[in-house]
Amino acid sequence: MTQAFRNADVLLFVVLPYLAMFTFFLGTIMRYFKAPFTYSSLSSQFLENQQHFWGLVPFHYGIITVLAGHVVAFLVPRGLLLWNSRPLRLYILETSALIFGLLTLAGLVGAILRRITVSKIREVTTTLDWHVFALLLIQVGSGIYVAVFHPWGSSWFAAAATPYLWSLVKFSPDLGYMAMMPFAVKLHIVMAYLLIGFSPFTRLVHILVVPNPYLWRKPQVVRWYGRAEAPVAERRA
Repeated sequence: MTQAFRNADVLLFVVLPYLAMFTFFLGTIMRYFKAPFTYSSLSSQFLENQQHFWGLVPFHYGIITVLAGHVVAFLVPRGLLLWNSRPLRLYILETSALIFGLLTLAGLVGAILRRITVSKIREVTTTLDWHVFALLLIQVGSGIYVAVFHPWGSSWFAAAATPYLWSLVKFSPDLGYMAMMPFAVKLHIVMAYLLIGFSPFTRLVHILVVPNPYLWRKPQVVRWYGRAEAPVAERRA
């Protein structure tokens, strides 16, 4: 049984990350040259805007903040541990991270419900879109679970997960850091690898074109033209 767990760890935390990154770079390059105009979120905002705003905007603000925190823990772990050396600062950081994680989850659930309840949006949602939503839901949900039931993640991430990730960067994987991690943490990391590998073939590819203006751009005005005898409907999208 121990050997089986060891083999599973090698597959999930050594083979999978390199496979995911290889797929990400190869898929991104191929898509750029074969279908450059698809480098977007393929937004459905013009079809429905109200639920779109309350779903996608909270999701983007939440996920960008959470990802920024992960990047900081990866790049400057010592600085983060120094910050966490004061209990009050640690509590503020952990609470803020949880709040933004919950904001991400609320936005994601809103986006999924929009895809289910609005017929026009449901018609333009592909099977691959649903797979991405499922992966994101598991990823965000597992992250919140870890934050609640395995607290002080900013500290143990900097102390354990960061050295593991740097060992991958140096092409010298060290599974010692992952072996004793709780199941929820391992699931969260594996889901991240899967999302990285899938992203070049989905709407997630739009993260490469830095869509930040989307968060504060003005509403788009869309005119809908029906039959000649029908009045022209104009609404914000």
